[in-house]
Amino acid sequence: MEQIELIILPLIIGYILDLIFGDPRNLPHPIVGFGNMINLGTEKLNHGEHRILKGAFMSLGLILLIYSSFYFLSILLLGWEKWAFIAFTSVFVFYGLANRSLLQEGYEVFKHLEEKGLDAGRQRLSWIVGRDTKHLSEQEIRLAVFETLSENLSDGVVAPLFYYAVGGLPAMMAYKMINTLDSMIGYKNEKYLYFGRVAARIDDAANFIPARITAFLMVAVCLSYRGFVFIFRYGRSHTSPNAGYPESALAGILNCRFGGAHDYGGKLVEKPYIGEIDRKIENSEIKRIAYINHAVCLSTIILIIGFYLSINLLIK
Repeated sequence: MEQIELIILPLIIGYILDLIFGDPRNLPHPIVGFGNMINLGTEKLNHGEHRILKGAFMSLGLILLIYSSFYFLSILLLGWEKWAFIAFTSVFVFYGLANRSLLQEGYEVFKHLEEKGLDAGRQRLSWIVGRDTKHLSEQEIRLAVFETLSENLSDGVVAPLFYYAVGGLPAMMAYKMINTLDSMIGYKNEKYLYFGRVAARIDDAANFIPARITAFLMVAVCLSYRGFVFIFRYGRSHTSPNAGYPESALAGILNCRFGGAHDYGGKLVEKPYIGEIDRKIENSEIKRIAYINHAVCLSTIILIIGFYLSINLLIK
């Protein structure tokens, strides 16, 4: 049972810390460190010939570095003191989860839109999406928030927990490096088209299972048959091999439509529509998104705990 405690206790503590504190902006955050490492490597390598190879070398090297660092730190702490290991792992599970902070960002956009007007809503939205927000309508802003929250429910909540379940804290932190690499260099623009190609492919592979788990958990916690149908109807209707699944689930749950033309750095990008009804989104619907996020996060935690307890019973 002791081995199970070393997995389950940090998971529960980290989850509770995320519920209470969200993103600790006043504290050092490992993702900021990951970003600094990526920036340094990009400055040194993203020029001249063989950019795909150089980008692959940097991406794989950083992922391996993070995994091995957390692996050996965990072994060291476990050999020294059990509670030191639990405390260390709990803190980094907390850092690895982004459920409350994601919802806070969504709420902030809606709050700015409602209290300060359209321009303030556009400006606040630009903090969390890659598209140009300068000319978006209120409807487009709300839809953009819901799209990014559904996608990041996979990237920021379910996927880190999935990799924690599969390989403990080292795997969870390695995934966070993968996701950070993709968010920083995984773009199809002139600067990163070649250098970030391998990072983007690794992120696609890493999110393949978590994105689909996320979609099915979303419709399960809402008991939404339409959401279930939309996953199969629209899941592949996205430029990303993964983002379409949670977006399709949410479009079905809310009976709305995502996608369409968006401006990315002055370039108009046509995205396939996900959903059928282009209805008006109300400000109050952010509360339903909050329920979905919290329910999916808690369901994932419970599934992981149940999995390990079942394994423990089978072993006995």
